[in-house]
Amino acid sequence: MNIFVAGLPYDLDDAELEEIFEKFGQVKTAKVALDKETGKSRGFGFVDMPNADEAKDAIENLNDINLGKKPLVVKAAEERSSGGSSGGANRRPSGPNRY
Repeated sequence: MNIFVAGLPYDLDDAELEEIFEKFGQVKTAKVALDKETGKSRGFGFVDMPNADEAKDAIENLNDINLGKKPLVVKAAEERSSGGSSGGANRRPSGPNRY
């Protein structure tokens, strides 16, 4: 199960994120999202746990705890649709020049 984690301290790295979730079971991957330009944490990340029961246990126990200044938001990650965001490319134009 892929888990979304927000409210992470900005100095937390992948290994520390993995360590937090390992208390609840096996962790396949743990990644803190980094800003492409600065390389610094964006304050959220994703953890992949192969066992759904362990993942649910981690979500229940870690959601709303404080690791830093803000409480964590821990929930099942929403699946991304393939193809990425449309950015409006598939919308029909409105107005007199629409097709």
